[in-house]
Amino acid sequence: MTTRRVNILAPEFRANPHPRYAELRRDTPVVQVEPAGFWAISRHEDVAFVIKNPQLFSSQGFKAAWQPEWVGYNPLANSMLVLDGAGHTRMRTLVSRAFNASAINRLEVRIRKLADRLVDELAEKGEADAVSSFAMPLPAFVIGELLGLDVSLHHRFKDWSDDITSVTPVPHSPEHAQRTLIAIEDATRYISEVIEARRRSPADDLVSDLIRAEVEGQSLTDREITDFLVLLLIAGLETTVHLLAHSLLFLAERPEEQARLRAQPALLPGFVEEMLRYEAPVQALLRVTTSDVTLSGVKIPQGEVVLALLASANRDERHYSEPDRFDLHRGQPGLSFGYGVHYCIGAQLARMEARCGLEALLSRFSGFTRTSTELSWGHAITIRGPQHLPLRFIPA
Repeated sequence: MTTRRVNILAPEFRANPHPRYAELRRDTPVVQVEPAGFWAISRHEDVAFVIKNPQLFSSQGFKAAWQPEWVGYNPLANSMLVLDGAGHTRMRTLVSRAFNASAINRLEVRIRKLADRLVDELAEKGEADAVSSFAMPLPAFVIGELLGLDVSLHHRFKDWSDDITSVTPVPHSPEHAQRTLIAIEDATRYISEVIEARRRSPADDLVSDLIRAEVEGQSLTDREITDFLVLLLIAGLETTVHLLAHSLLFLAERPEEQARLRAQPALLPGFVEEMLRYEAPVQALLRVTTSDVTLSGVKIPQGEVVLALLASANRDERHYSEPDRFDLHRGQPGLSFGYGVHYCIGAQLARMEARCGLEALLSRFSGFTRTSTELSWGHAITIRGPQHLPLRFIPA
């Protein structure tokens, strides 16, 4: 008798993956899952080993998953995210200045102003979808500011992001395939037009910086810049949108935690850190084995795609005491932003955006509650968050 593989994209799995992650950690910590027989790594020790050893687990795993034959060229699958070694270092060096502490601090005043304006709009409505009305436009504004993009297109940015990250080895349907291919084409065309405009008329933004940049006497090609900007657009949205959405969902169901944070705003940085562990926006990192490798007694052959399940590692009972309990004072960070040379370059920016957004909400409202028990979840392999979150906002 054969055991049926777990499908990590099944609706019931997406709705609440944590019980199944616990089963994987206990019974089959290294095992093939659907889709496509990827190898799921679920224990903290093994996940940490995968992401700390790029010479054994190459980031080309992203390319294997995000550029199947039916997709053709996907800029996300050819970006800095899939590079290792000198190629990755070269690209990361070019963008690091835009994400250093002083650059992030300069953005904070504008982020707070936008958060206050979005909160004013929520107060007028009384009820709204917290994702489309708050969790999405806040980071869309920030990434638009950094890249010099038209922030009025933020809904299109999110649609492109949702569709491009939803790539699976085999499309769910002809409609899914068509939607994904159109999103890749539209996003690529838009970014290419922005690059052309900056070549004609440079501005004070990251696109112009990348056009002017040289590393070891070499400039970036337009394709490299396009791939890079598509990555920053999507990564800049997805992490923070889902971090905010998970935070609002959690607080809407726990009014006592809302009251606690409202009374003690100094607890918010700890809240954000624990939320990153408790409900990781990035569920998994994709890698490909460069040679045969054994984890938890299981041999993974060379050339296999590995799913390093960050969300499972973050709740591993071998590493955390009572991992399913949300603990504001835990003091043990999760692996949600990766590790080492591939540590998320926008991690501090995402934390700051979440903190500013939550401060604005908690200072304006005495509470917010769910108006529907129904939630839908996206279909991306690597990220997870509610697509919509209808809430009622109660004025203070």
